[in-house]
Amino acid sequence: MALRVNPTLRQRRLGAELRKMREQAGFGGSQLARALGIGPAQVTQMEAGRTGISVDRLRTIAATCMCVNEQLIDALADIITERGEAGWWEEYRGTLSTDFLEVAELEGHARRLSTYTITFIPGLLQTEAYASAVFSGALPPLPRQEIALRTAFRIQRQRIVRSGKTPYTAFIHEAALRMQFSGPKIRAEQLDGLVEDSEMPGISVRVIPFSVDTLPSATENFTYAEGPIPELDTTQTDMAPGCQLFDAPAHLARFRAILTRTASSALSEEESREFIRAIKKEMDSEHA
Repeated sequence: MALRVNPTLRQRRLGAELRKMREQAGFGGSQLARALGIGPAQVTQMEAGRTGISVDRLRTIAATCMCVNEQLIDALADIITERGEAGWWEEYRGTLSTDFLEVAELEGHARRLSTYTITFIPGLLQTEAYASAVFSGALPPLPRQEIALRTAFRIQRQRIVRSGKTPYTAFIHEAALRMQFSGPKIRAEQLDGLVEDSEMPGISVRVIPFSVDTLPSATENFTYAEGPIPELDTTQTDMAPGCQLFDAPAHLARFRAILTRTASSALSEEESREFIRAIKKEMDSEHA
């Protein structure tokens, strides 16, 4: 079987879970290879997602590594047996960086999504004009066609939450509502759009006002994607060099704690809508 040159996010996650399984059993790669009757290089390739495995091989590895987490084994088996067309994001492979594709892949397979943003309206709720303005402010400046491509991709990502297929909660700090990425017209349209989205089935918008005196995370914008079981959850953070993905238990526990604390201090959905409307009214009066 030919090795995969660019394994997908899901394929790499399967490999990472196999590595965790092996390490938790206290096995080195060579030890597992001997137990399976294969070469050490094959273990390395499986754990890197560069070669596929069968469900039977998965269950043999699990038994060898003394893994008794049946829910995890079944969830990994589902990843192996996934069939069907490639995700829509594959159409952009070769034109957009892997970071963009992996964010869409993560969202496309999530059972539930939550975002926490301090500096901008979350991408899943941005209007086309607002998204374009955000990309236009990049340094160094992006070519016009690249801005258009990234904006189109971002708008296409929104289908998963606008369809109601994937429940979505957006925690948005007041700073993000007031941040100036564009002129008053685009910002006003964005605030109106945010209120409309908050009334759609499956979408919850919760505002964190300036009056909240502490923030559980004052520097990170992140997306928490729930998998079929908690062990397969993933967090994606936005960083200047590109997005980062976290799936280690300690990291996941930290981000869950942030969301729990944020939910306890954020305004309710109806209070959030009224808060956004008040900011929009204030802005309209300033530019009347």
